[in-house]
Amino acid sequence: MWVYYVSIILAIISNVFYYFIQKSIPHNANPLLSLAVTYLTAMITCLVVLPFYPNNEGMLDSFKRLNWTSVFLGVAIVGLEMGFLLAFRAGWNISTAGVLANVIVAMILIPVGITVFKEHLKPVNILGIILCIVGLVLVSRK
Repeated sequence: MWVYYVSIILAIISNVFYYFIQKSIPHNANPLLSLAVTYLTAMITCLVVLPFYPNNEGMLDSFKRLNWTSVFLGVAIVGLEMGFLLAFRAGWNISTAGVLANVIVAMILIPVGITVFKEHLKPVNILGIILCIVGLVLVSRK
């Protein structure tokens, strides 16, 4: 059960650092070169941490289990990174850009979760969605 809580805490802390660092990238830095250094650092970090992650099979067997999702996730991440980097350079505030994007993403993912992954919404979830939409309208106002 600890993984349930630790995983979301890691995601939250990493997201805070993500937005802060993304907003702090120098405006005169080439965005694609910045991302290339970012992903080189990410790859090295993964390779250093990899031996410490529990794995009951060999590296070759683990590699064989990968499919198209890893490649497309890489493309999606580059789009995400470029989108926020360019949004911050265009003048978006760190306090609203993430909220706006994440609430809209959540709204788009609701029908995906229901239709593709057979997830279910409770009435309290629907109320939360309505509150998110209201919040989105309020956050978007200038």
